[in-house]
Amino acid sequence: MQSSWQTLQRRNFFCGLGASLGSLALTSQLAADSVNASGADSAASPLAPKKPMMPPKAKAVIMLFMEGGPGQMDTFDPKPELDRLHVTESKRTEGLATGKRFYVGSPFKTRKVGQSGLDMCDQFVHLAKPEVADELCVYRGCQAESLNHPEALLHMNTGSRLGGDPAVGAWATYGLGSENQNLPGFVVMTELAMPQAGSANWSNGFLPAYYQGTTLRAQGSPILDLKPGDYRTRQHQRRMLDELSALNKDHLNSSSLEQHPNAGELAARMESYELAFRMQTSVPNLIDLQTEPQHVLDSYGLDDPDTAAFGKQCLMARRMVEEGVRFVQIFSGGWDSHDYLERGHSARIKSVDKPIASLIKDLKQRGMLDDTLVVWTGEFGRTPDNNYRGGVTALGRDHNIDAMTMWFAGGGTRRGSVVGATDEIGAKAVECVHPIRDVHVTMLNLLGLDDNKLTYFHGGRYKQLSQFGGEVIPELIA
Repeated sequence: MQSSWQTLQRRNFFCGLGASLGSLALTSQLAADSVNASGADSAASPLAPKKPMMPPKAKAVIMLFMEGGPGQMDTFDPKPELDRLHVTESKRTEGLATGKRFYVGSPFKTRKVGQSGLDMCDQFVHLAKPEVADELCVYRGCQAESLNHPEALLHMNTGSRLGGDPAVGAWATYGLGSENQNLPGFVVMTELAMPQAGSANWSNGFLPAYYQGTTLRAQGSPILDLKPGDYRTRQHQRRMLDELSALNKDHLNSSSLEQHPNAGELAARMESYELAFRMQTSVPNLIDLQTEPQHVLDSYGLDDPDTAAFGKQCLMARRMVEEGVRFVQIFSGGWDSHDYLERGHSARIKSVDKPIASLIKDLKQRGMLDDTLVVWTGEFGRTPDNNYRGGVTALGRDHNIDAMTMWFAGGGTRRGSVVGATDEIGAKAVECVHPIRDVHVTMLNLLGLDDNKLTYFHGGRYKQLSQFGGEVIPELIA
């Protein structure tokens, strides 16, 4: 009688080289246990809703990412002392700039807005209205780690500067699943140009492929091939998928001793076929914005070329969260103002101001803001000074990891408040200072997830979003 070792397939044998049978069995068991670390039912769909680990304040996230790094002193953290020092020589050395440097005051005026008296630059017109401004929790104490855009983007989105790790949205859907099995749990919208580091910003990393972000196209139909060809009925398509599923299941279960290492990818592909079939019914109605009243379309700025693109994506985000999508991320590029700061930031602010304000008001009016966490951030902050670019004075700012401003709305965060502070010129965070990993831990906490328990066994150890642990920022939580 042949032993199971003798019947082991050749490819599986080579996959197991370098480990004893005892180690192989232990590692396999640990990996199997880690799949359900968040309490998921192994028999259920990977994206089936899962119970949070603790009472949540939010059930969904909309992350508004201003790629390039907005200037904190030009948006929500004014610095009168910096304005006084404008174009005087700076002796600072932090940042990428070399050579002679000079201070740059903000080209914008700042005023107090809302009953809470938040500081906001005068370029924000709609966000400054009390019904919106008083929902914001502005955080000035965050510090980044990388001065380079791709690394900084990856760090803010995945917790790692190196790439290859799961995105925040992937961790959220891994921990909580999705409330709508006919839609992806994690959706990403970008402009025509991809953000630096590309799709690694919304990767599933070492998590199963189910949790990767699904991108919607910026122009035309957000998703291609939503409608089957006229030559194929839905019943015909269902039968084809059933036949393909049967073949894939035979292949998936063919290993006699140890599952092939690519079995997870095949299982994820099978699930994606089924999700795509379900999406063909659900998504067309979801992306048909003409079902919205005209006053809603206008409120998001869809009637204005300057705001139409971002406004459409904000409206889509609201509709997705309303339908049970767990995590939606929208990228707005062009915030990297090394020069022509006034022109660049004013254009960028105009493109997002009305859509974001309408998103917050819309969520609030529908009773959704309380359990939807809205996050506005870039990948790092900006310096209070700049070098002489090309030998002339260039009114812009360099990259800054020591101080950055972000804000939150809804989802259990403190309304109408400012948390943290920077020094008198906005160069460095000096109060309630926390690294990015603590922001991630706080986001997970608001979703009812514990970063120390939301782990996945990979590369010989249990991994988590914060890499090696972080702490909740209690000042942000109501």
